[in-house]
Amino acid sequence: MVAGRYRLRRQLGQGSMGTVWEAYDEFLRRPVAVKQVRLLADDALEEIEELRERTLREARAIAVVSHPNVITLHDVAREDDEPFVVMEFLEATSLAELIGGNGPLSTEQAAIVGHAVAAALQAAHAAGIVHRDVKPGNVLVCPDGRVKLTDFGIARNVSERTLTQLGVMLGSPCYIAPEVASGGAVTPQADLWGLGAALFAAVDGRAPYDPDAPVMETVTKVVNGEVPVPDYDGPLRPVILGLMVKDPATRMPLREVREVLAGLLPKPGSPVYESFRLDTPSPENARTVVTKPASVSVDAPTEVGIPLAAAPGPLPFTVTPPPRRGPLATVALLAAAVLLFLAATAGGFILTRTIGGQQILPQGAAPVSQQASAPLRELAPQTADAATLAGEQGGGFTIPIPDNWVKFVEQRTAKTLPNSTRVHWVSPDGTSEVVVERFPNFYPTHGLEQYIRVLSTRTPGYRVVSNTSLNTGNPEMGVQLTYRAVDVAETPADSGANSVSRTSIANILPTGKDLWVVSVTVPIEQEDTGRRGLFARIVPEFRVLGRN
Repeated sequence: MVAGRYRLRRQLGQGSMGTVWEAYDEFLRRPVAVKQVRLLADDALEEIEELRERTLREARAIAVVSHPNVITLHDVAREDDEPFVVMEFLEATSLAELIGGNGPLSTEQAAIVGHAVAAALQAAHAAGIVHRDVKPGNVLVCPDGRVKLTDFGIARNVSERTLTQLGVMLGSPCYIAPEVASGGAVTPQADLWGLGAALFAAVDGRAPYDPDAPVMETVTKVVNGEVPVPDYDGPLRPVILGLMVKDPATRMPLREVREVLAGLLPKPGSPVYESFRLDTPSPENARTVVTKPASVSVDAPTEVGIPLAAAPGPLPFTVTPPPRRGPLATVALLAAAVLLFLAATAGGFILTRTIGGQQILPQGAAPVSQQASAPLRELAPQTADAATLAGEQGGGFTIPIPDNWVKFVEQRTAKTLPNSTRVHWVSPDGTSEVVVERFPNFYPTHGLEQYIRVLSTRTPGYRVVSNTSLNTGNPEMGVQLTYRAVDVAETPADSGANSVSRTSIANILPTGKDLWVVSVTVPIEQEDTGRRGLFARIVPEFRVLGRN
């Protein structure tokens, strides 16, 4: 029993990262899959802690990706201080077992799988997650045609530093992207190669490279050899060739992959779905969540009269019924409610006019409206990391932020600038934000004028208000830039009615080889208060960790 709730029934599979169990949630009375981290008694303490962190990383990776084609995370439970990841349980088998037991998939079947995995990867990449191990063994196929991407055990967020030690390669050699195999930068494009290699195996019935060959021999072929070509010569061939390209920048984007595959999908309810199962599955050898092949008969009568679930037991607290009131007490209560309502209405009217700087009783002319500005909550120092997908060091920083603002991280690319990581904090009403953006290794290849030129081209309605030099101690001076822009809502109707003008005040700071941009953005009508109340209090306290 795990955490007093999840009873382990049988082992489904075991891999380098842990063991997957079929289990039963005795609280909600449903089957679940539980992944137990693999710890060895003779492991060093550092290795044990790393394994624990990898398990929690998998949970975090799955939790931020909410999509029908990604395994759903239910819980992270602890037993004897060890983490167990609790996920949805499926009657499914892996694509690897399908290929091994039934041979190559048909074009329609492979299109179903490819389209679903591409959709899952799109959702993961939008959340800043790179899977890094896309292969047939990590793709689950249900008898009804549902497809799920699983095993994010070595996935990582762009804001997290890698756990992989220098020289240690993670991923499956037969499906790993060349740039990852050679120790280069890991980007979302690495998953595109994995998707292409998985489709290669699906339609050819074999991996792109020999799975029985020595690891280093396979890695050498992946990095230095010619890209293998499938024997399959159907409509999926251009997709595979477009994904398995050594240059990550020229690989077919997921949007285009889905567009091509969408035209090959069968109609819902087609018999093609029924063949998505093994006749003799082998759960003991599976790394995925497998029970048994579902055998659904369309002529089976619908079961009726199913009893309700058993009572869940007593509540964890005592419920005391309220005392009954007499008629006089009820009348008195209603009268008090009316008086309180009238008092609240009058008080609200007086308070509103007082705050607005108006007389309590209306005068002849309407007073001039005051600038709207939401009250600023107490600032709290926050430490964050602007590491990139490639894992460049030196991305740590501190900055004071209102304690109720919401944080998220994004990765940005530009043709003429290095990739950057942006850490956002957004106000509860969504009107204001603080952004810290880092361009690693910006110098000496690029210059500040180049950044400002790119900023002006990608900012709608860009108009400079002021530009002041800052002494940062670097060979190139920094800049405090104030500019205005227009955000236009994407609606079918007249979008001009939904445009919002905003003002951004930014410190553009050359720091060693990196360029940092720290900005505050507010609605244009709050420009003055945004500068005094936000920018002046927040941005001067920004500090890059490890520097004075």
